[in-house]
Amino acid sequence: MELLAQFLDIVLHLDKHLAILAADYGPWLYAILFAIIFCETGLVVTPFLPGDSLLFATGALAAGGALDVHAVFLLLMLASFLGDNTNYWIGHFLGEKVFRPDARVLKTAYLDKTHAFYEKHGGKTVLLARFAPIVRTFAPFVAGAGSMEYRRFTGFCALGALCWVGSFVYAGYLFGNIPVVKNNFTLVILGIIVVSLLPGVIEYVKHRRATAAGT
Repeated sequence: MELLAQFLDIVLHLDKHLAILAADYGPWLYAILFAIIFCETGLVVTPFLPGDSLLFATGALAAGGALDVHAVFLLLMLASFLGDNTNYWIGHFLGEKVFRPDARVLKTAYLDKTHAFYEKHGGKTVLLARFAPIVRTFAPFVAGAGSMEYRRFTGFCALGALCWVGSFVYAGYLFGNIPVVKNNFTLVILGIIVVSLLPGVIEYVKHRRATAAGT
């Protein structure tokens, strides 16, 4: 519970923790951010890492002069692109064998959710999933496991990285230091998390209702 409390504190106060990291590590913060985004998108065992909120908070930090916003954008876009490609090839070689219904992280339910998303949106899933936590982490894996054509995957992957990283980083850069946003940053982060999760919740409710109606 203590570890969970610490994790929640970091997520909800990303602005303060990033500022501390910037002061302590200087340019090494770029490498830390790269690693987090790479793991969040590239490893199916780390879907819990902050994505949307971290990008927004990083943009806000760049607006304060601690980071170069354009360098951050290019670096994290690359991290996202490489993460998705790593995930694709992990899925290609491991397939669906590593998922279990009772697993803590690699839950079959997460895989099924991503499959349903993929069936509904087709190849665009790789692009659309960028804005859906958890699905974002599993979509490239499912694309690889389903043997989606790699060239097609790469196209959607590159466009997704551009849209996802660009929208949140530059939104943070433009709005993150506005007094009303800066003074209520925790609420803004909570809002980003809620909005990000909302489409998945709506899809889940629709699925439950459809299942109930079918029975």
